[in-house]
Amino acid sequence: MSPRISKVDAPRLAAYDVLRAVREDDAYANLVLPQLLRERRIEGRDAAFVTELVGGTLRGQGSYDAVIDHLAGRKPDPAVRDALRLGAHQVLAMRVPDHAAVASTVELVRERIGHKPAGFTNALMRRIAERDLASWMDLLDASQAVRFSHPPWIVVELARALGRPDELEALLAADNERPRVTLVARPGLSTVEELTGAPTLSPLGVSLESGDPGAIPAVRDGRAGVQDAGSQLVALALTRAALEGRDERWLDLCAGPGGKAALLAALARQHGARLLANERQPHRALLVAQALRATGGEVVVGDGTRPPWSDGSFDRVLVDAPCSGLGALRRRPESRWRRRPDDLDDLVPLQRALLESAIDSVRPGGVVLYATCSPVVAETAGVVQDVLAGRADVRLEDGGPLVPEADDAASAHLPGAVQLWPHRHGTDAMFLALLRKH
Repeated sequence: MSPRISKVDAPRLAAYDVLRAVREDDAYANLVLPQLLRERRIEGRDAAFVTELVGGTLRGQGSYDAVIDHLAGRKPDPAVRDALRLGAHQVLAMRVPDHAAVASTVELVRERIGHKPAGFTNALMRRIAERDLASWMDLLDASQAVRFSHPPWIVVELARALGRPDELEALLAADNERPRVTLVARPGLSTVEELTGAPTLSPLGVSLESGDPGAIPAVRDGRAGVQDAGSQLVALALTRAALEGRDERWLDLCAGPGGKAALLAALARQHGARLLANERQPHRALLVAQALRATGGEVVVGDGTRPPWSDGSFDRVLVDAPCSGLGALRRRPESRWRRRPDDLDDLVPLQRALLESAIDSVRPGGVVLYATCSPVVAETAGVVQDVLAGRADVRLEDGGPLVPEADDAASAHLPGAVQLWPHRHGTDAMFLALLRKH
């Protein structure tokens, strides 16, 4: 018997399988997708198509679900909903002809789920294709959260952090844009010219329009890496802070998975210093070691809130604290659907403890840079203000001059702190505050 030939093209099957893994296994699309593309040998334009299908569907999920639920009359099976979301994205947000999107979605359901829901899928997809997305949102009188596909509580938190009501929709729209791949040239090992891409806000970065960054020799060798321009500026800000006296020992207190640590290690070598990268979780420490393979630097597994080193051991310390990640919703679109408001109940005390530990770890006259990939006020200004209120040995300094590339980046809630934004700066919404021990 000859093997059965699939009626669904490989890119759509791959996209559906990633979406299902995200839902069923709590997988992260940015980790599952590259592995699946390699396993199935999907390259070039097909790989770009899969990437857009997955990322765009996850980012637009809230809007698509509103349309699906309005038309379905009943809650579709989760596996069928995955296919409907994928089909809705093609019809409502891509230039895929309606007939192709409808037919491929129906065949996808037949192949991955079974014949029974195929008729339901066909009828629903035809109805979805009757209007464009804006018309559906108007018909449903959709809320701002549904129109821009964000959970309502996240819209509230972002609005508060932004502090400018007239910019909120621009921020929400920026969260839904497809992010370009951004590379960093690690100083002393690679150059921006070698990477050949469009310039970014960071002087060390370039963005790629397309292609596999792993195919670039400097990235493959660890002399360069994939890193958002905002994260690059965090590392640069720590190194740009003035320091009197010794400047030999640097610490990345929460180093996993290693992107900032690798950049700091390269910069430390140029300053005649050495980086210690601390990571609590052993499997993430292995990722840090891999990131540091070309830059040098030591990796240690330890609890950053109870470190094994003596107080005052370091001259510069980075606290890139674990956070809600709401500043990186472009690149991690599934996060908006997984995070819950009560996540902050665990994160904020941990962030305070890590910042306290960082201050203890730095010598008098040394500096600590507190950073998060979240603009949420409780995780940013709130943490720094709470720690400052309880200590007399540290002061907040103006971080603006440390990031001269970013205009209009002052925090709305903590004078002297810096807040980057996707819609203003084209970066993740990174927060950073510089503290000096005295």
